[in-house]
Amino acid sequence: MQTDPASASSGPLSDVLVIDLTRALAGPQAAMMLGDLGARVIKVESPTGDDTRSWGPPFVGPADARESTYFLSANRNKESLTLDLKADADKDVLTELVRRADVLMENFRGGVLDRLGFPVSRLHELNPRLVILSITGFGHDGPEAKRAGYDQIAQGEGGLMSITGSAQPTKVGVPIADLLAGMNGAYGVVAALHERNRTGVGKVVRTSLLAGMIGVHAFQGTRWTVAGEVPGLAGDHHPSIAPYGMFATGSAPIQIACGSEGLWRAFATAFGLDPAEPRFATNPDRVAHREELVAVIEALFADQPAEHWLMLLSEAGVPSGKVRTIDDVYAWDQTISQGLLLDVDHPTLGDIQLPGSPLRFDDNSFSGGRPQHLAPPTLGQHNESIREWLASE
Repeated sequence: MQTDPASASSGPLSDVLVIDLTRALAGPQAAMMLGDLGARVIKVESPTGDDTRSWGPPFVGPADARESTYFLSANRNKESLTLDLKADADKDVLTELVRRADVLMENFRGGVLDRLGFPVSRLHELNPRLVILSITGFGHDGPEAKRAGYDQIAQGEGGLMSITGSAQPTKVGVPIADLLAGMNGAYGVVAALHERNRTGVGKVVRTSLLAGMIGVHAFQGTRWTVAGEVPGLAGDHHPSIAPYGMFATGSAPIQIACGSEGLWRAFATAFGLDPAEPRFATNPDRVAHREELVAVIEALFADQPAEHWLMLLSEAGVPSGKVRTIDDVYAWDQTISQGLLLDVDHPTLGDIQLPGSPLRFDDNSFSGGRPQHLAPPTLGQHNESIREWLASE
């Protein structure tokens, strides 16, 4: 589809136009991922804006133009257009966008888009090539289909909290159900675009917060489905490998991963332990006696600070690492070297730095494969330019 030359970008998806009707996090994350890859993303917001514009603190910027850092985290590389989809004139604007788009994303509750006059049949009548992404909380059908999708509820209902934490079920420190639903939606869209190149017809891609949770159960899922074991709280140690987890030292905790017998022997030898000691001779032995092994290691580590042990672990070739705070992560030279920080010029905040795309291509140092990234838009920032573009076509 043709996009606005003024907004043209390089990147693998630079010829793709995305209409983002989503709000909060799962859908905006999916749309941002496509924007990072060069797609033109038009974020359609209600006149009051995406819910996350009011999620805070923290808020930043001048008193008359405060911005939520939550919103900033999920809306780079987008243009903002405000529409009241209950008004006929604004429905006409959306209709024209749909005619031109490659992708439409929505995360309304079931039936809302239909009531607004844009059921799937109508969308595909307007544009048979349109790929539609629909993200829900618990799936578009089934007995729980009408439930609202909120991250922490999905983390609990999807089982992730039951295996996270030590003393009690604990949520992940980021809205992981939303983020995973967005990631799954984005790769589903890319697959549908690829298929459209063969068929000429767009499909509906569906995913949910619940699907994202179950999709990352990994070995914890097959512990139940295959072995009949119900996993419990995993705490700070791997349930199937030892030693593999977090260990106290004389200062800060460190993490160690002995993921093979060779690494166990290297660890034991470096720190004066007998690798063939009956309780610890094999990985199943060490898992069975994990508490004893952790106690032995932490007693050994108690008399020196974390940096001392990390140096010795590195010399022994044993994978290990710090438990970094967020500010430390962004100051780390390795983070910076990977292009994981973006400098963008925001219309009210000025120069700001954002976490970047996790993807790079070839030897390209650009995050996401595009050399320039757009700051998250202010509400309605592109109303005039988008309407002018539509009128000129």
